[in-house]
Amino acid sequence: MIDEFAKDTLHGRLRRDREALLWKLDGLSEYDARRPLTATGTNLLGLVKHVATVEARYFGEVFGRPSPEPLSRWQDHDGSDLWAAEDETRDRITGFYRRTWDHADATIAVLPLDAPGHVPWWPEPHSETNLFAVMVYVLGETVRHTGHADILREGLDGRTGLRPEHEKPIDEEARAAYRAKIERAAAASAASAPSVISGSRPGF
Repeated sequence: MIDEFAKDTLHGRLRRDREALLWKLDGLSEYDARRPLTATGTNLLGLVKHVATVEARYFGEVFGRPSPEPLSRWQDHDGSDLWAAEDETRDRITGFYRRTWDHADATIAVLPLDAPGHVPWWPEPHSETNLFAVMVYVLGETVRHTGHADILREGLDGRTGLRPEHEKPIDEEARAAYRAKIERAAAASAASAPSVISGSRPGF
């Protein structure tokens, strides 16, 4: 019973955060969905493509159930799963993600939590694993990148939230006041802190 509870809990959270990640693309122009928003090139559609690829690999070949989606060999990874090429439409990438959910969900449904899996890109002795560990890992990846998407989307147009039904209208005045309060606290803390010369240690 505890195994089924654990599986259902992990799977339910994974389903929730999949939808949250896709929602971060809602209403964006093609340019804003694709353009690099950090110094390292992180972009919203690329996050979706990357997480889709992660799910396809971990719930596919790791358990001898290869994804029906075309994937490059993991040995040939070159970072191309982190951004959308000119000829890759948004529908193509989001469709890939949704179809990957179906395949992953089938793997999760048919296997017990202790079903053995092999992750050839993990170093020994960690390459031998099971469904429970993979579910935790993929959920962690999804949550992490959905958090990235939260921040990127807020930076684009101020929209925030986990699910569309919980989204509230943006109150610019309230946000500005809240941000100013945090700024004042940070500035006051910095002003009262002892000065530290770069490279020195207290007491020396």
